Amino acid sequence: MNPAQDIDPRSQSVYRDKISTVDSAGKRVRLFPKKPKGNFYNARTIVSIFLLLFLFAGPFLKINGHPLLLLNILERKFYIFGVAFWPQDLHLFGIGLITLIVFIVLFTAVFGRLFCGWACPQSVFMEMVFRRIDFWIEGDEKAQKKLSAGPWSFGKIFKRGFKYAIYFSIAFLIGNTFLAYIIGKDELFKIISEPVSEHIAGFTAMVIFSALTFANFAFFREQACTLVCPYGRLQGVLLDEKSIVVHYDFGRGEPRGKGKRTGTSKLGDCIDCHYCVDVCPTGIDIRNGTQLECINCTACIDACNVIMDKVKLPRGLIRYASFSKISGEIKKFFNLRVIGYTVFFLLVSGILVTLLLNRKPIETTILRTPGSLYQEVVDGYISNLYNIKVVNKSYDDRKISLELVKPEAGRIRMIKKIVLMPDDLTESAFFIDIPNESIASTKIPILINVLSDGEVLENFKTTFVAPKRFEE
Repeated sequence: MNPAQDIDPRSQSVYRDKISTVDSAGKRVRLFPKKPKGNFYNARTIVSIFLLLFLFAGPFLKINGHPLLLLNILERKFYIFGVAFWPQDLHLFGIGLITLIVFIVLFTAVFGRLFCGWACPQSVFMEMVFRRIDFWIEGDEKAQKKLSAGPWSFGKIFKRGFKYAIYFSIAFLIGNTFLAYIIGKDELFKIISEPVSEHIAGFTAMVIFSALTFANFAFFREQACTLVCPYGRLQGVLLDEKSIVVHYDFGRGEPRGKGKRTGTSKLGDCIDCHYCVDVCPTGIDIRNGTQLECINCTACIDACNVIMDKVKLPRGLIRYASFSKISGEIKKFFNLRVIGYTVFFLLVSGILVTLLLNRKPIETTILRTPGSLYQEVVDGYISNLYNIKVVNKSYDDRKISLELVKPEAGRIRMIKKIVLMPDDLTESAFFIDIPNESIASTKIPILINVLSDGEVLENFKTTFVAPKRFEE
């Protein structure tokens, strides 16, 4: 989409057909954006403060004594908003992931890449933490360019060393925080406080997390958004002329140029000051239309509004708007595509909510012990051995008992009583005995009730194997 090119043919000679961080020789171009200022930047700062506080406090927050968020992949144990999820809930994660993807598609189709500029951890840390450190230590964008291009003097070594030391300290804190979301704060404190030799794997993970975070924000930076992140590449298929994104009002701004605006002037409101490009953290020119690298951070909106105030022209030359709105077309906000995404999102959300509301507090798995055959008991019974695994997803103590429903003539002999602590998993084994006179085939269907305090929690079906001589 290149509205400026469509309106002003002169822009065809300068229209950018490559990413801004690579030069004609294929080498990386280092970006030194100006520090933006304005209402949107202030709002993003407030949002970022809340997000950062939530991120670093997350591992310590609990609901009813349980972690707010814990994704313990190693032990296959997950907590989301204080609710425990086990591998037996894998289908819920699958449907939840589908629901999240559909929501992202719907949100992007309507509002574009708004998440990237306002809530993505990469943008929040880069623009609100590390970029501010650059301004504090090395100065504004001109001073940063001069320092980068200059020789390695004592001043440059000191500034870079001081900056990277702060970088790594923050990266270490970020790495440990993300690790806490995986293994839990208690395990993390053990890694920190106990000898390294006792936690080689955990310490190695901590170092890798911290090193990758440091490398990302110290060197890779905006490349993560333009080269690695797949979300930006989805814009081409998710956005259309009705999507609300950061747009340049080409109808009002073109033809751009410097000079005084008079009643006879043919110039548009854009004075071609380049300020919107100078503040862009990915180095694009928003006047060329929506582009892959645009993260909708609104820095160009604030920059343009500052200039419009100075030249006494109305704000909003760059603003949140749809292409249809900018071009003056009158179309409905919701098209068939958005309606389809909305219907599908409501459908999968409804399925997910229904499954969550009907989620069983106890999950039981009963299997006949592998490799074991029937046994003949002296009192005239045939016996099969079964393994049972019970997961307690609730936060209450549970005493589990089993009741043999079919065949009625059989009985259950527990090897060990099943007592579950809150949010616990336990295993046991039991025998099912069936009298010889009640056996009519080699495979007998079994129906077992799983009870807790006399309440039937679930039913379980399995089979019983008997000697062939009993088969009719």
